[in-house]
Amino acid sequence: MPRAPFSWIKPEPHGIYVEPADCWVDPSRAVDKALVTHGHADHARGGHGKTVATPETLAIMELRYATRDGATPVEYGETIRLPGGVDATYIPAGHVLGSAQILLEHAGERVVITGDYKRRADPTCPPFEVTPCDIFITEATFGLPVFCHPPIEDEMAKLLDRLAAHPDRCVLVGAYALGKAQRVIAELRAAGHSQPIYLHGAMEKMCRLYEEHGVDLGELRLVADADKDAMRGHIVVCPPSALNDRWSRRLPDPITAMASGWMRIRQRARQRNVELPLVISDHADWGELTRTIEEVGAQENWITHGREDALLRWCQLHQRRARALALVGYEDEDD
Repeated sequence: MPRAPFSWIKPEPHGIYVEPADCWVDPSRAVDKALVTHGHADHARGGHGKTVATPETLAIMELRYATRDGATPVEYGETIRLPGGVDATYIPAGHVLGSAQILLEHAGERVVITGDYKRRADPTCPPFEVTPCDIFITEATFGLPVFCHPPIEDEMAKLLDRLAAHPDRCVLVGAYALGKAQRVIAELRAAGHSQPIYLHGAMEKMCRLYEEHGVDLGELRLVADADKDAMRGHIVVCPPSALNDRWSRRLPDPITAMASGWMRIRQRARQRNVELPLVISDHADWGELTRTIEEVGAQENWITHGREDALLRWCQLHQRRARALALVGYEDEDD
């Protein structure tokens, strides 16, 4: 009996299972062999017998989850042969340092799993590469037409204008510790901000890891090593959870800002008591999601991790075959 097309790739509740290779892509539980797209906790975890990822992602996983045993590095553009005649190629996803799409090829069929991705330029990681395939498995974190991310240059200008208008205060920016914080710092440098930037202690190790991998973040100082007056007129970066924490009391009358694609929704900004919402996302917005589907030109699109229904409907209206996957363990994070 002939094999059904693409029967070797199986979306299961805990990840994408690659049957001939007996391995998983971004599994939410520990498995014998995992192919990992990037280091965020809803895609990467410790405890796998063998972890295949880019060197940068493996370094992030070692820092965050103390994973070293079984680590197998794969460079961008490198193809490795898995058991069962499956080839895996890691391709830039443009999400965070080390993030990759994974192209799987078996029996003449091509499947791309994006993990998380964005299409905007980012000084901290290589840009997303469009990769033609038969099945395109795409995230849909911001899969609603309301999400249209503004140019990051505009958001940096808002931040720097507010800082200049209040030289006796500081601007406290809440940003996710992996990816968003480093991107905000690098974009500030690109905008000409050469002053020291102060960090919450929880940010230091990841920022240093980025610097070790060639990302220039300029002069960084720890809040713990500074007195209140020294931070007046400066930018401070902290995890979102610290924005309204007791820790922030050591800062000079902080203006609270938050860098996230969710800041497009005013209610989310109000819930966090954010004075300066900065719409900065490391995910593709609605226009980028739909454009990517068009450019990839897959026979079928599998949609996961977010607002699947709207993107599924868009595919149907544009005569593109699609289905929504029900994977567990994927979160919005703070983007």
